[in-house]
Amino acid sequence: MRGGMRNAMPEQPAKIRSSNFEEVALGYTKGMAVDEAQRCLNCPKPRCVTGCPVNVEIPDFIAAVAAENFAKAIGILKRKNSLPAVCGRVCPQENQCESKCVLGMKEDPVAIGRIERFVADYAREYGLDNVADAKPSAKNKKVAIVGSGPSGLTAAGDLAKMGYNVTLFEALHAPGGVLMYGIPQFRLPKEIVQYEINALRNLGVKIIVNAVIGRTFTVKELMEEESFDAVYIGTGAGLPHFMNIEGENLNGVYSANEFLTRVNLMKAYKFPNVATPVYIGKRTAIVGAGNVAMDAARTAKRLGSEEVYIVYRRSEEEMPARKEEIGHAMEEGVILRLLNNPIRILDNGKGWVSGLECVKMELGEPDASGRRSPVPIKGSEYILDIDMVAMAIGQGPNPLIKQTTPDLEVNKRGNIIADAGNCATSIPGVFAGGDVVTGAATVISAMGAGKRAAAAIDAYLSK
Repeated sequence: MRGGMRNAMPEQPAKIRSSNFEEVALGYTKGMAVDEAQRCLNCPKPRCVTGCPVNVEIPDFIAAVAAENFAKAIGILKRKNSLPAVCGRVCPQENQCESKCVLGMKEDPVAIGRIERFVADYAREYGLDNVADAKPSAKNKKVAIVGSGPSGLTAAGDLAKMGYNVTLFEALHAPGGVLMYGIPQFRLPKEIVQYEINALRNLGVKIIVNAVIGRTFTVKELMEEESFDAVYIGTGAGLPHFMNIEGENLNGVYSANEFLTRVNLMKAYKFPNVATPVYIGKRTAIVGAGNVAMDAARTAKRLGSEEVYIVYRRSEEEMPARKEEIGHAMEEGVILRLLNNPIRILDNGKGWVSGLECVKMELGEPDASGRRSPVPIKGSEYILDIDMVAMAIGQGPNPLIKQTTPDLEVNKRGNIIADAGNCATSIPGVFAGGDVVTGAATVISAMGAGKRAAAAIDAYLSK
């Protein structure tokens, strides 16, 4: 079969899933995955690979699925992507590989991400990816990876496969970075993340948690006292931004980062069985409209908030979140308050949130990014009746490494300056990539940086 209708993803019904933390998307069956793979046109000059930041050999793994050779498919996937079960769930394929699919010019593109997820899940269930790779020749070189998010995990895996002695340092109590603390259980089960991380342990990667680089060790100490030959910094962008409006210091105001970390990594959704209480308002406003905002809104809904609003100063067309996530949120009862901008958080007189004053907006001329700039409508101020606010308006890099590494060059936003091609920083032997360099981006783009860094570190240490 070639072309034809795209296979829909089975999902939990919205009324059921909005009150549980089980995965929303249920995954393709074997028959659906094979059928979807057989939609591929087997293009003589496939373009899908050009849309993948880690250059997965997409036509080859799709062809293996179409032939029902799933062991071959996972082998092809893992040649380039060490986290296929993760990427199959959270990557914005619609803007990457699938956007290049030739079939998509006239019909829906092949569901590359959904097939990738199926292959990873099938391989995990049936032990198809437990076949040990041939051990590489050990290199007498040590590499430190700072941060265990997607970029650090990818660099660690690639370097371990090359034979390097790799140690990965994580500041929190569980490895995984944003995959663990940022993305909710109902989108990315933590058991899957830890399964992928255990595969790195099996490659020989040593993981040290509760290690804050800049406090436990500085970058200089890693190289001079701990004798690491190279360091890769992949610490992401976990420092939340705020609007600096009145009332942001009230009880009931979160950064979305803190809220999601409490719920995802510290399992507040299992309280009191897990000792992490989390305050949930009856009426919640999430400020922002990216994927983090959608995650926070859907999480608040599941934890019992009766009304959840997305407050965003632009229109729906300009919302940066994935369309799928916006659709899921709306199906679950999240209310969009678009062309609205918060200007003040109200105090109930006891230090708690009692409302959010907003002003209505209209779109004016395009700004530097090409989006039309929102302009306040005079006299349109009103009070939104809420008792909890979560700010999801972006985040930047933690300044700790820069503060303790004076020779490390950063830009005005605090992002580490690194070469786009080889991830080299201003300090010889120190490399950096992912969100700590680019600002907040996607899981797969961070993984791409990790792969480039691993190749560059190999070249540097092979001189």
